[in-house]
Amino acid sequence: MTWPSRAAAELLADLTRHLDEVLPQANTLRRDIHRHPDLGDGERATVDRLRKAMPGQRATRVAETGFLTRVGPPEGPAVAVRAELDALPLTEETDAPWASVVPGVMHACGHDVHLAATWALLQAARKIEHLPVGLLGVFQPREEVQPCGGADVVGSAALADHDIRAVIGAHVQPRVPAGVVSTGTGGVNAAADAFDIVIHGQPGHGAYPHLTIDPIPALASIVLGLQELVGRSIDPVHPALITVGQVTGGTAHNIIPASASLHGIIRTMHTADQEHLHEAVRHLAEFSARARGARAEVTIIVGDPVLSNDTRLVQTVDPLLEAAGMMVAHQPFRSLGADDFSHYSRVAPILMMFVGTGHGPTTDGRHEIGLHHPRYLPGEDAVHRTALALAAGFVGGAHVAGAL
Repeated sequence: MTWPSRAAAELLADLTRHLDEVLPQANTLRRDIHRHPDLGDGERATVDRLRKAMPGQRATRVAETGFLTRVGPPEGPAVAVRAELDALPLTEETDAPWASVVPGVMHACGHDVHLAATWALLQAARKIEHLPVGLLGVFQPREEVQPCGGADVVGSAALADHDIRAVIGAHVQPRVPAGVVSTGTGGVNAAADAFDIVIHGQPGHGAYPHLTIDPIPALASIVLGLQELVGRSIDPVHPALITVGQVTGGTAHNIIPASASLHGIIRTMHTADQEHLHEAVRHLAEFSARARGARAEVTIIVGDPVLSNDTRLVQTVDPLLEAAGMMVAHQPFRSLGADDFSHYSRVAPILMMFVGTGHGPTTDGRHEIGLHHPRYLPGEDAVHRTALALAAGFVGGAHVAGAL
C-alpha cells in the first residue's frame, strides 16, 4: 500500500470540498437522466442533457454517440475517468417520483449514478486552479450491447490525442455493503463470450419420427452436456461458467422442425480456460448432433476481455479512498460479470472500483434486488460516494503518472 503524498492528500481534500458544493446539482442531473433513459447506440438525448449541464466545456465526439471532455492542462499527461451513457431494455417497477417515463427502458445498472458522479468530479476539478494532470471525462456509449462502445473509444483517434496514463472507473454494486468500496488487484470481472448453436435436421410429422431427423433431442443433449464442461474440464479453483440463456425450436405440437437453436454465454478468468471452452463447446455440439444424424452449426462471439485491475493503482488508491472517508473491502469483490471497461487496459493501467449500495429482498424474501432488476434504485448518497471514489482514483492516477 502506497500512502498518499502531502500533495495528493491536499488535492483530494480540495476535490472533496468542491464535490460537496456541486452535489445538489449532480443529484438533480441524476434524476433527470434516470427519468429519461436511452438505449445503447441511441444516447443522444442523454448526451444533450449532460452537455447542457457543462456550459463552456469543449467536447469531442467519440464512438458515434459518446464524447470526451477535458479539464485542467490541455496538453500533456491525463487521467481518464469513464462513465456509461446507456440504459437497459427493462420496464421500471420502482415508485420513485423520477422513475423512467420511457416505456420499456430503465437505468437498472447504475449508469445514471456513474454519469452524475463523473459530471460532479469534472465540475469540482474545474474549481481547482492548477491540476497536476489533465482530467479526461469519457462519456462512453453502448456498454450494455455489442459491438461495445469501450472497444470503439479505445480504437478512436480522439482518445489517442491524449496522453492517457491511467483510466479509472467506478460501478455501483449491490453485493458490496453500502459505504464500502472494493478494488482488488488482478481480475475482478470475467472475459465474456457468447455462442450460437443451430441444429439442422429433417422436418416432418410428429407421428412419423422415423422419417425425420429430429433436432430437438440433439439440442437437449447439447444443453445438458454444456453443463458438464466446466465442472469436468476446468480446474475447480478457476472461476468459469457456461449459461444457456435462450432455446428456440418448432412451430406446433405435431411438427418436427427442420432446425432448433440455443444461445448462451461463456465466462472465464484465464485465457487457457477461455480457449479450451471455445473448442469444447464446438466439439460437444458438433459430435452430439452428428451422433443423432443432425448437423450443428456453431458460432463463438468473442466479447470483452478479463477486467484486470493494475496493482500499483490499487495500492495507491486504497489509502486515498480511506482518506476520503470510505471503507475499503478487506476481501475484494470479484465476479463473472463483465464490463467493456476492460478494453481500456490496451491504452493505460486501469482500475475499476465497486461502490457498495447493499441490496434489499424481493417481495418473496428469498431473492435479491440487484443489478438489472426492475426495482434496483441506488439511493442518492450513491452519487456522492461514487464521485468520491472517482476523485480518489483520479488523484491516485496522477500519482502513478508521476505528477504528485
